[in-house]
Amino acid sequence: MESNIIEKKYNKWIITLSIVIPVAVAVLFKIKLKDLGFNVAPLPILPPIYATINGVTAVLLVSAVLAIKKGKRQLHEKLMKTAIACSLVFLLLYIAYHMTTDSTKFGGTGTLKYVYYFILLSHITLSIATIPLVLITYVRALAEKFDKHKKIAKITFPVWLYVAVTGVVVYLMISPYYVS
Repeated sequence: MESNIIEKKYNKWIITLSIVIPVAVAVLFKIKLKDLGFNVAPLPILPPIYATINGVTAVLLVSAVLAIKKGKRQLHEKLMKTAIACSLVFLLLYIAYHMTTDSTKFGGTGTLKYVYYFILLSHITLSIATIPLVLITYVRALAEKFDKHKKIAKITFPVWLYVAVTGVVVYLMISPYYVS
């Protein structure tokens, strides 16, 4: 019974965050602090840092799955909490970069251009879908509804892993076009 209370308690937060985070990122992506009168230097150092965080997140996710398959629940839990923390840090750095630095246009042509935009669009779309998936998966573990947790984790894991890996790929593909 208590686990149902936990899930219901967090459902409003899951819905709210699943809407507010993508909307806030979209809005903040368009806002430049210099346009608001702030004298803030661009932060070109951030893309390789947040790409690295995406890579670390991917390693943490795979490690967490391997840990739970070996029955190491506490290690799994720590790795997953660290992956969530990495995703939050990524999000903050991503917003900081885009609020201080003009967007970079992809300079590739031909098939490479189509591949880049396919990866970018699927990355963005699935990153939005990842928010409720991660939150629901986490809350089900918190509520100790491990059967439901495992069921949704089988969906959450590959989607989140794809987002983490393609975050690195997008960075690698666009990094030659960054203006120093």
